[in-house]
Amino acid sequence: MSLQKNDLAVIYGKDILAMTAQLLEAIDLTALIETKVAATGKGKGARIALKPNLVVARPASSGATTHPELVGAVIEYLKQNGFSNLAIVESAWVGDSTTRAYKVCGYEDLSRRFSIPLVDVKKDQYVAKKAGGITIEMSRQVLESDFLISFPVLKGHCQTNLTCALKNMKGCISDTSKRQFHSLGLHRPIALLNQVKAADLVLVDGICGDLDFEEGGNPVQMNRLIAGIDSVLIDRYAADLLGFEPEEVPYIGLAEQFGVGSADLSKANIRELNENQFEGTTVSSRKVDGLARSVVASEACSACYGSLIHALARLQEKGTDIRSLDKISIGQGFKGKTFSGIGIGSCTAGAGKYVKGCPPRAIDIMAFLEDQLR
Repeated sequence: MSLQKNDLAVIYGKDILAMTAQLLEAIDLTALIETKVAATGKGKGARIALKPNLVVARPASSGATTHPELVGAVIEYLKQNGFSNLAIVESAWVGDSTTRAYKVCGYEDLSRRFSIPLVDVKKDQYVAKKAGGITIEMSRQVLESDFLISFPVLKGHCQTNLTCALKNMKGCISDTSKRQFHSLGLHRPIALLNQVKAADLVLVDGICGDLDFEEGGNPVQMNRLIAGIDSVLIDRYAADLLGFEPEEVPYIGLAEQFGVGSADLSKANIRELNENQFEGTTVSSRKVDGLARSVVASEACSACYGSLIHALARLQEKGTDIRSLDKISIGQGFKGKTFSGIGIGSCTAGAGKYVKGCPPRAIDIMAFLEDQLR
């Protein structure tokens, strides 16, 4: 099949290497790249950027990050078909180290095995791009690539409900822009980011994503890979898989409005390459919704919010009654303000009591909250 804008290809199983090989042959990745770069005259010398999701330094089995086997299988396919100008590009979330994520998640091994560079977007040069009245600092290496392959993890998110194709592009911008995105509410900036630069091919890692939030820790076996070239359509399909209505993930509709792609699943051509023998579930337990009932978030960054949710989850697992906690304030919206109650992170220094850090560690938040409950 020659992958078109309204096509989605899905393959099921547990053997990532075999699944990826079959999927790439089915979508004819070589033809996709050659068609995209034909006007440049670069041919097999085209610069190809591979963008996994390594938001935190946790192995893929945690449900947070992209399986290195998936990216490795794509690299092997590309090299076998004459493409050698490759680079892996990524940026961990604010407050974490991309270098550490590359090591912990198995990408240093990939780099050595295939002799391809690991680009830390945090250390890259940026190009300021304007969209919808905001300025976005984009990675120069990503912008100047001839073909961008995105490898998002199909998983939940503590603030946007879903993170997949569109949101994975957030790892291609500076930490300054990431903070700005959170101050603007995430959804519109994510949609505009994809108007500036969207992936040319999306290969979704739907093996064992955490269906509740992006930091992992509660993986759910889904045993599938999904391929498509329309990031909006991919995310609309992903939202359905996780049980979210379109309006529950606003950036999907916004991206469609901005001309990034189509969210109309009725016009999608969904081709399943083999039989789905999976007997589990892909519906989020909405665990985060329950944990966040006592949280008042205002422009909260993912790293800080994720640490808080992680801490609340661990407290709940220990049998702590978190329902008796006072309202917990978090986010840049509290910076410079004086208010009563408890706060999480340096932005809430004006609270009566708060946890220091940008972002604070989950273990420190746990200790702080346990102290409040005594």
